Amino acid sequence: MAALVRLGTAQVRLSSHIAACSAIQHNTAQNLWHRSCPNTKKNFCTFSTRLKDEQKGLLLHTPTWEQTWKTLHTTQRNSNTKDELRPSEEEVGTFTKIIEAMGFTGPLKYNKWKIKIAALRMYTCCVERIDYDEFFDKCSLPDTLNSWFLVTQLHVWMCMVRMKQEGRAGKYMCRFIVYSMWEDVEQRGKVMGIDSVTMKNTMKALTEIFYASVFGYDEGIISDDRILSAALWRNLFNMKCDDPRQLELMVEYVRKQMQFLDSLNGEDLLLTGEVAWRPLVETDPQSILKPAPPTYNDEGL
Repeated sequence: MAALVRLGTAQVRLSSHIAACSAIQHNTAQNLWHRSCPNTKKNFCTFSTRLKDEQKGLLLHTPTWEQTWKTLHTTQRNSNTKDELRPSEEEVGTFTKIIEAMGFTGPLKYNKWKIKIAALRMYTCCVERIDYDEFFDKCSLPDTLNSWFLVTQLHVWMCMVRMKQEGRAGKYMCRFIVYSMWEDVEQRGKVMGIDSVTMKNTMKALTEIFYASVFGYDEGIISDDRILSAALWRNLFNMKCDDPRQLELMVEYVRKQMQFLDSLNGEDLLLTGEVAWRPLVETDPQSILKPAPPTYNDEGL
């Protein structure tokens, strides 16, 4: 028993000795630190005083739980109503998803042959209803096959933007619009007497230009006019436009054409493909009048 008492007394003395040594080391290190930084002690005391005052102010001005309670404003929505799906978000079955994952096209809203014919007609509107001489004159473009292609692909892109809003049928139509464009380019090259090797290289270059232009135009149409004018300067003008009025004219042209295409009925476009373009220069470009709906027979032709 005496041995246990002596052991407890030794532990208490050892703990007191460790605490005393720690206090001595702390005071020594603090004195050395204040000795090396004489202004720090004063600043630290001032900071501590300010911190205590701020804490007191926070405690005095901190509202109670009942004061901080705020009413949450939520929008009540009827769970029984179901939002109508847009054509681009239409639901498809599992079988259709499997078919399209394998690279095929599933059943569409309209007959595929009707959509193909409408796509060909829409591309024809992009070619035959455009005054290319006016574009070459107003935009200072050379009268070449490349300039013709740049103007044509701009209108093809605008048609693609509009038709992609019509869901799977519209995307299917876009494929044949582009297909018709490449077939036309190849036929025009043969008529001009371009040999097969040169034509192959030209088609490869035009393909790269087309997809780069589509990417740039897509970015421009969802952005402001600066981004759209930059895309037109790179792709349509081939970075050779020094007149800002020409860029302004083309930006205005693209904006008003997209507004005009959005006013057209989607089902009429899928069945007929008829597009009447707005002129390049007009007195009031903001007056977009919705034209009369096209007429077609029961078969959609």
